[in-house]
Amino acid sequence: MSRMLLRQLSCSRQIRRLSFSRASMQEEPENASNGRTTHFGFETVPEAAKESKGTVTLSKVLIYAYLIQVGAVFTSVASSYDAMNDFMSLGIHRLWKDYFVRSLFPGSEDQYDLTPKSRMILDIAGGTGDIAFRMLDHSTNIEKNLETHVTISDINPEMLAEGRKRSLQTPYASSERLSFVEANAEQLTMIESNSIDLYTVAFGIRNFTNKQKALQEAYRVLKPGGVFACLEFSKVNNRLLNALYKRWSFSAIPIIGQLVAADRDSYQYLVESIENFPSQEAFRDMIRGAGFAVPGQGWEDLTGGIAAIHKGIKPL
Repeated sequence: MSRMLLRQLSCSRQIRRLSFSRASMQEEPENASNGRTTHFGFETVPEAAKESKGTVTLSKVLIYAYLIQVGAVFTSVASSYDAMNDFMSLGIHRLWKDYFVRSLFPGSEDQYDLTPKSRMILDIAGGTGDIAFRMLDHSTNIEKNLETHVTISDINPEMLAEGRKRSLQTPYASSERLSFVEANAEQLTMIESNSIDLYTVAFGIRNFTNKQKALQEAYRVLKPGGVFACLEFSKVNNRLLNALYKRWSFSAIPIIGQLVAADRDSYQYLVESIENFPSQEAFRDMIRGAGFAVPGQGWEDLTGGIAAIHKGIKPL
């Protein structure tokens, strides 16, 4: 870990213990964040805490410290991303991802028809390439389709660097079928409207500052008939399983993070971000609110609701 990152994490751990009091925020113009808030784990902070720019004031310094912490979480876990997901999902995330990708492509009559086969796919928060490489493998080996292109987008450059490194172990590293872009999912200004066939986001959207805005951007960039597909940790629908999973999450995972990665705070944040994510019903309604048509009940639970797949279709 670099000396700079160590300083960032040290700063973020101290700032995490501070709260944004009304008095401290009075140094900001009243409309600095238009009153909107978001979550950082269990803490409620101004939306600007993740994206603030402009005049430096006391509250802006605190805000910037939160920005450092959000980035530091994913910088810290980038190289151990698979291990992190193993802890969060009890190792089942690999099966979920395989199933998620199979559910996206034609292969049985009840799957979405994403023709033409020369698809343009945008994989958001996909820095390490887990989903992108699976989609390219499926397209190449199952469909015998060499035309599909996947763009991996992530706001964190360290996650993208990890994805580029992993791509060297695939046939796609020097292929025109794979590209990387550093971007904020809430402002995809480099992506043209109505240009994407399939938008995927796996285990990422819960970390977005403004999830509704990101859904609206997904709607904008998708072609009419295009599919939004999200795999995310969700709400367990069995009381006993829920109690066991929460005990594992809040008691064991941060300790494992400390033992394995010497980074309890990042793993604590990830657990809290899962707890704060909307329920299956609430997230379905957010997808509808962005303009998507939602098939069926709008989601499919995996492993009792520990994770769920959500889909929406942009109307023709």
